[in-house]
Amino acid sequence: MKYALFLGCTIPVRLNNYEISARKVAETLGIELVDLKGAGCCGSPALWSIDETSALAIAAWNISMAEDSGLDIMALCTGCSEILEKANKKLKENPQLASKINQILKNVKREFKGSIEVKHFIKVLAEDFGIDNIKKFIKKRFKGLKVAVHYGCHLLRPSDILKFDNPENPAVLDKLVEITGAESIYWPLKLWCCGAPILAIDEKISLSMARAKIESAKESGADCIVTVCPFCQIQLDALQPEISRIAGKQYNIPVLLYPQLLGLAMGFTPEELGLDLNKIPADNLLSFLSKV
Repeated sequence: MKYALFLGCTIPVRLNNYEISARKVAETLGIELVDLKGAGCCGSPALWSIDETSALAIAAWNISMAEDSGLDIMALCTGCSEILEKANKKLKENPQLASKINQILKNVKREFKGSIEVKHFIKVLAEDFGIDNIKKFIKKRFKGLKVAVHYGCHLLRPSDILKFDNPENPAVLDKLVEITGAESIYWPLKLWCCGAPILAIDEKISLSMARAKIESAKESGADCIVTVCPFCQIQLDALQPEISRIAGKQYNIPVLLYPQLLGLAMGFTPEELGLDLNKIPADNLLSFLSKV
């Protein structure tokens, strides 16, 4: 099992813990990740809403590099995954549009062929590798750990294009969490946006949305939040001290990226998974671990 790894912009700069943990987990599972050298921005959800042609051209440029290697793309960022999947599908289904984009790509000596697929890391784990197969690699199990699973917006929508899980009642990430022995709990704001998309527009509203989610998770009895979106991770983890300051109380709820949670259950140390790079310490979660 082999994929072209698309890291995007945010993960290499701000979330090395995501890359570190994902690579560790993938290597152990026997999933080979080939770095997509020369890749740039995915085309950005923001740019798509302003200039779709430019976004499509940028996405197609990245996709064409993976096509040269003959490998499907595996993205860690849900925003990147959404844009690349959306562009890939749109260009495959519209030859006239693909021709227009290829005219642009000629300037950089690239061509979109439509020969590969784009998948998020979670889709690779759940559908390509298989949840039952992952269970074979579990060395430790969490006992009594209650997890608030946060899907984020881009993993599920637009649902007609991504076709991943039920956007109104998703379950795949919950199942992936529960193979570690942890319990995925019900919490009222599970499917709410974290507020990250409007952080640069209205910080007050953005952080109030994140605060509402954190409080919902805490009040529902969660010991931690688990997500797969880098922007959600930054919003709920890196900005949590500022949210606590504004609220006038400390939440101190750890926010883990899924491969960090899975990696702990696979026997990796916190340091090997970059947990020391998380803003909110997660040391207390180790007390829930026991050998299988």
